[in-house]
Amino acid sequence: MTSPEDAVERVVREEFPRILATLVRVTGDVGLAEDSVQEAVLRALTTWSRDGVPDEPRAWLTTVARRCAVDRIRREAQRDGKEAEAVWLLDSDPEPPPDSVVRDDLLRLVFTCCHPTLSPEAQVALSLRTLCGLSTAEVARALLVPEATAAKRLTRAKQKIAAAHIPYRVPSDAELPDRLAGVLATVYLVFNEGYAPSSGDAAVRQDLVDEAIRLGRLLHGLMPDEPGVIGLLALMLLLDCRRAARVAPDGSAVRLADQVRHRWDPVEAREGVALVAEGVRRTPDRADPYVVQAAIAGCHALAPSYEETDWDAVIDWYDVLLAVRDSPSARLGRASALAERDGAAAGLAAVDAIAGLEHHAWWHGARAELLHRLGRDDEARDERVDAERLGLNSGALASLDSSLAAPPR
Repeated sequence: MTSPEDAVERVVREEFPRILATLVRVTGDVGLAEDSVQEAVLRALTTWSRDGVPDEPRAWLTTVARRCAVDRIRREAQRDGKEAEAVWLLDSDPEPPPDSVVRDDLLRLVFTCCHPTLSPEAQVALSLRTLCGLSTAEVARALLVPEATAAKRLTRAKQKIAAAHIPYRVPSDAELPDRLAGVLATVYLVFNEGYAPSSGDAAVRQDLVDEAIRLGRLLHGLMPDEPGVIGLLALMLLLDCRRAARVAPDGSAVRLADQVRHRWDPVEAREGVALVAEGVRRTPDRADPYVVQAAIAGCHALAPSYEETDWDAVIDWYDVLLAVRDSPSARLGRASALAERDGAAAGLAAVDAIAGLEHHAWWHGARAELLHRLGRDDEARDERVDAERLGLNSGALASLDSSLAAPPR
């Protein structure tokens, strides 16, 4: 039987972003919403231990959080009308404007955080932290920046919202395209955190993966002709189709080379490949970064085995990606593909040429594996230590240890 403490932990892990999103919509104040949800969680620990876990834990937390918000407004009333506002909050559940196409609370509030007066970096950081439930440390790892930098971005973003009186409201439909880049980046990074967690014991956080795909499908329904939306959904499906083969019985991550491909989901794979074709068709003159990344994943989905992967095509697509969106992580992916086609020495040289990833755990993990393949095991062990020190999660570490224990190939 699930204990009240475990039930609270599960609901917070799986439902916190949606509960928070609903409270922000109802109150119009993200700080009040955050405080109220936290207070509701504390009350749940006491109440559920005494009365048992309710049949609808998420609904219980949402209701209690809203009452907490009302209580806070009443306690902190500073001017006439606050009491009326509290009663209104208690008795109403404001809906988005009838002409808005964004009906999902969480997606609407991701759009809200991606306000054009905030820098793109601040938009994504704020969305990841406030609406998608990632810790400041996870935000930092997702953005490949130090934790202190991520914390400053979050603080400055909230200060700017307060100083500029930026409302937490549903953007009009005409405003949605201007915010799409930040929204896509947010959904993509939420997926990445689920697909390859930056911390913790799990090799995969499927709750984040599923939430990102759900948001991607909603975006595709809203903007079916947008290449970036098409490409992002395709990318997530083509990666998620591997879910059944990605985790070993001991919980460690299974490398792509070792995955049993008949366990991949053929329905997701076919849908993803079809979306890639649509995305490529819609971008004849300038490639879209998400479509290109999906095309790389499609090369793996179409290969009968790892050994039969068309590495020339993978590297060509990486070259296209670097032409439209150069990044350290894209260069790391290309270096890994180069190692498969041209050998570990070529791959290691490409990894070492990447600037800006020295403090990134995956960079050290890649170096560890390539050094082992070259027979330089003392150096490989040092890199493994650095990868662990920099936060490589235990599932990925177990997979790396398995690679380092195997004979060099």
